[in-house]
Amino acid sequence: MAEVKLHGFWYSPFTFRVVWALNLKGIPYEHIEEDRFNKSPQLLQYNPVYKKTPVLLHDGKPICESMLIVEYIDEIWPQNSLLPADPYDRAQARFWVKYVDEMFSLIAHLDSTSDEEREKAKKSIWERLGVVEDQCLGDERKFNGGDTLNIVDIALGSFVKVIDVHEDLFEVKILQSERFPRLKLWFNNFKDVPIVKENTPSKEKLVALFKPLIEKILARK
Repeated sequence: MAEVKLHGFWYSPFTFRVVWALNLKGIPYEHIEEDRFNKSPQLLQYNPVYKKTPVLLHDGKPICESMLIVEYIDEIWPQNSLLPADPYDRAQARFWVKYVDEMFSLIAHLDSTSDEEREKAKKSIWERLGVVEDQCLGDERKFNGGDTLNIVDIALGSFVKVIDVHEDLFEVKILQSERFPRLKLWFNNFKDVPIVKENTPSKEKLVALFKPLIEKILARK
């Protein structure tokens, strides 16, 4: 098997995606922890356009952007397929991945020093999650992929994990069971999957990392 390396941040939801995919496929790899404030020359060489993580190195060839990496992994190692075989279903899966990725921009506004901006961000996230609740998780399947995780579950799981942490950081309830019963059930199922549980930092660890940074931001209010 060709050598596989992953450049990433242990706390990044985008790195989580690649880690989950590799482990779901049973692919051994070397994790190279990057420093957010002092990125390695190798990372800058492998991703000269965006200069960011994650970057997967497969047989010396770099692949960038988290969900493109996940698709690459799925093509190279077809076991435990993450994308549907049917072209229509595959297109639908890519649609929801794109939809989830667009939601990440809303999270930044939760870090705002303005109460009004944070409230507006919360409502925008609620609106988006309502669409996921009704259209993406609108049946009796355990996951979007049925009984097993697929590419949509990986994308959505990384986003919901961030929201879960932000709830503690800002003492705000976004993932309300009464508002999003399917999403809440889905997330409980998702985080209990052994591969996810064993390869994701705990909420407590992530909150401990980000809380001092958030307090500095809010102190400037």
